[in-house]
Formats: sequence, structure tokens, C-alpha cells
Amino acid sequence: MELANEKSETTIILDDDEFNRSSDAILPKIEKVFTETPDRDPRDINGHLKVSFQDVIGEPSTTHSFDKVWIGSHAVFELVKYAFYRLLTTVLAIPMSFVAGIVFAVLSCVHIWVVMPVMQSCMVALPSIRTLWRSLTDMFIAPLFHSIGRCLSAIHATALQT
Repeated sequence: MELANEKSETTIILDDDEFNRSSDAILPKIEKVFTETPDRDPRDINGHLKVSFQDVIGEPSTTHSFDKVWIGSHAVFELVKYAFYRLLTTVLAIPMSFVAGIVFAVLSCVHIWVVMPVMQSCMVALPSIRTLWRSLTDMFIAPLFHSIGRCLSAIHATALQT
């Protein structure tokens, strides 16, 4: 087993012309890196608002306008939709977010500190109220309707055909 005692040495020698010592990247630089925009509606709560030109204006195969008119109207539709959406969100997004934040904060506070304690109080009190209600109906309402049922059970109705 002489092989286990031997050491082997390996070295790699690179010539200066084969090894690039410059700080420049070997691969060409990519001018623009396009990253996918994040999905701002991951739960698709506003899926009904995905409106395109073909959803609004559609020409049947029997009636067509000029191709230039169709292309121009499509371009104007998309441009106006884009521009006005940007304009309206610039003007309204921050105030509406502020108002929505206040509304949901108030709703959360009322739900946590008013609605749920009242509901839990009702749930605690309901078994005793149910027992009291059952006793009252067994004492007063059930005998009354039982008596009315016995009185009305003697009535027989027949339909006569003429």
C-alpha cells in the first residue's frame, strides 16, 4: 500500500495573455435590466377593471371603419386612459389613502373594542336567556297553542264542486 503514502501535487499555471487581470467585465454589459413589476393586485380584487379597447369598442365583421381610424382611436383610447389614470391617481391617491386609513382604523377599533365584547357578552348570557325563554314558552305559549289546536281539530272542511 505504497500509494497511500505518496503525495501528488497539482499546479495550474496561467500565462499573462490567457488571464485577464483587468477590472472590466468579461461579458458585455447589459444596457437595461428589465425587472418584472410587482403584482399590485395579487388577490385580483379589481379584475373587473382590466378593460381594454376591444372590451369597450368592437366592430362586427360586417361593419368596419378605416384601418387608420381604428388604429388611431385605439391609440387615443389607451393614451387618454393612461394619462387620466395617472393624473387622477396623482391628485386623489394620497387623500383617498388617508381617508381610507382613517375609515378602516375606526372600523377596526369599533369592531375590536365594541362589537366583539358585546357579542361575547351576549354569548355568555344566551344560555341563561335561552333557559328562561324555553320556560316561558313551555308555561304560556305552548299550552295556549295546544288548546287552540284541539279546538280547531274538530273542524272538518270539504270542498263542494258545482
